[in-house]
Amino acid sequence: MSSELNTQVLIIGGGATGTGIARDLALRGVQCILVEKGDINAGTSGANHGLLHSGARYVSSDQGSALECREEAELLKKLAPQCIEDCGGLFVAVQGDDEKYVVDFPQLCSQCHIPVKELDVKEARELEPVLSDQLIAAYAVNDASIDPFKLSLENIAQAQELGASLLRFTKVVGFEIKNKTIQTTHLRDLATEEEIVIKADQVVNASGAWAGEVAALAGVKVDMIYSKGSLLVTHNRITDRVINRLRASANADILVPGGTVSILGTTSIRIENLNQVYPTIEEVDTMVSEATKMIPTLESVRYIRAYAGVRPLVGSKSAEDDRDISRSFTLINHAQDGLNNFVTISGGKLTTYRLMAEKTADLVCDHLGVSKPCLTRTEPLPEAQPARWTQPGLAPKLWMQKHEPDDILLCECEMVPKSAVDSIVDAIRKQDGKPDLKAIALRSRIGKGACQGTFCGVRVTAYMFDQGELTIDECLSGLREFLGKRWHGQYPTLWDKQLVQSELLEALYCGLLGLEL
Repeated sequence: MSSELNTQVLIIGGGATGTGIARDLALRGVQCILVEKGDINAGTSGANHGLLHSGARYVSSDQGSALECREEAELLKKLAPQCIEDCGGLFVAVQGDDEKYVVDFPQLCSQCHIPVKELDVKEARELEPVLSDQLIAAYAVNDASIDPFKLSLENIAQAQELGASLLRFTKVVGFEIKNKTIQTTHLRDLATEEEIVIKADQVVNASGAWAGEVAALAGVKVDMIYSKGSLLVTHNRITDRVINRLRASANADILVPGGTVSILGTTSIRIENLNQVYPTIEEVDTMVSEATKMIPTLESVRYIRAYAGVRPLVGSKSAEDDRDISRSFTLINHAQDGLNNFVTISGGKLTTYRLMAEKTADLVCDHLGVSKPCLTRTEPLPEAQPARWTQPGLAPKLWMQKHEPDDILLCECEMVPKSAVDSIVDAIRKQDGKPDLKAIALRSRIGKGACQGTFCGVRVTAYMFDQGELTIDECLSGLREFLGKRWHGQYPTLWDKQLVQSELLEALYCGLLGLEL
C-alpha cells in the first residue's frame, strides 16, 4: 500500500534546523512537508548542553562562528525569550592554564564586538562560590541556556498552523532522478511499513549527522566528520551562571545550568558508526577529573545520567583534531553536482539554527521564484501550548494552582500530573501521530528526574494503557526501549547513590514485573 503527496518543498530532518526551515518557509507562504525518521529533536538537536553561545568561546579559534553566535544569540533573546534562561556566563582560568590565552581573551572578544567584563577573582568566587580557590582570572560574558526541545516544538507548531505538514517516524529510502532533477522522494512509514511518495519542487537535506547518507541516496557526496560529544547531568543545579574554562577548547570545560540541574560537557571523539553513540566510563572519568580543576565540588556531586550526541561537521577527515574544524555551517547547492533541486545544510550550532534556516530558505525561495523576505529575523516565535511541558517547574506550579484531587502525579521527581500527559497526547493526536512513552518523555520532564524513569516509566505506561492509547505489547516494548536508553546513560555513572538507584530499577522491572531490560 502506498500514498502520494505533493508539495513545494520537502524538508528531511526534524531537528532545530529542519523545524526552523519549515517555520521560515511557512511564514513566506511556501508549502512544505517535513519528514523525520524518528521524532522531533531525536538526533543532535536533542543531545547538546543547551548553551546559547555569546560567541566568546570561538574568539580565538573561529571568529566567523563567534560573530554568528553573538548576533544570533542577541536575536533569539528578543524573539524566543520563553525558550531561554538569560543567566549570563563566566570564563575562568585556573593555575596552570595558558596565561597568554587569558591575556589575549578580552582583546579577541572586542574584535568580535562581544561584550566582556573583567572580574576580580574574589568577586567571581562571591558570585559563584563553588569555583576553585586556584582561580587566576575571570571574565563575565552574555552566555545563556536554551531549551532545544521547546524551541523545535514551537517552530514546527507555528509552521503547522501556517499549513506545513509533519511526518514523524518516516524514513527516506530513495529518490527518483530524471533530467538532473529529483522527480519524487520515496519514503517508508516505520510504524506501518507503508510506502509514501512525495513530489516536491525542491528538496532540503537537513538531516544533521545523517546528511551524508541522505545525499548519497541522491547520488551526490557530502564529506562528513562525526564527532561524539558526551555530557553529564548533575542531580542539582551547581551554579547560577554558565561556567567556561578560559583556555583553548578541551574536555569538560563547560558547565551549563538548565532548570534544576547542570550539564557538564563535553568531549570530542571521532567516530564512524552513528548507531552506537553512547557515553563511556572512561569519558565520564575524564570529564569529572578535568572539571574538578575548575569546580572542585564536581568530584563528589551526584550525577544522574550521562548522554552523548554527534556533531555533524563538514570537512576533511585529515584534520587531526575535530575541534580545529570550523563550527560555522555549510550550505551546499547541489546544482554544482548536477542535481538542480537539492540542497544540503549541515554543521553549525544550536545558537545559529535560525540563521541556517534563513539562508537555506533564501536559496530555496530563489529557486522557486518566491520573492517574499525572511520574517524570522523580526517575528517573535509564538509560544505553543503543547511545548510548554518541557519547562522545568511549570508542571508542579500549574498542578498546585489548580489543586484538583483527581489529577494525580505520574512523575513525582518532576511533578508531572496526568493532565500534562493528556495535553501532550492530545497535541500528538492533532498532528496525526501516535503517542507513546518515548514521545511523552521528549515533550515533558518525565524520566528526567533523579529516578530516571524508575517509577514514572511504569506509571505513565499504565495510565496510557488504561486510557486505551497503548496495547499490552506496546506497553512492554515501549518500556524496554525507554528504560534501555536511560540505562545507557546511567551505566557510566554507577557509583554511590546512583548505584542504589539502578538496583532499585532492576528489582522493580526485572524482579517484580519479569521484564528483561
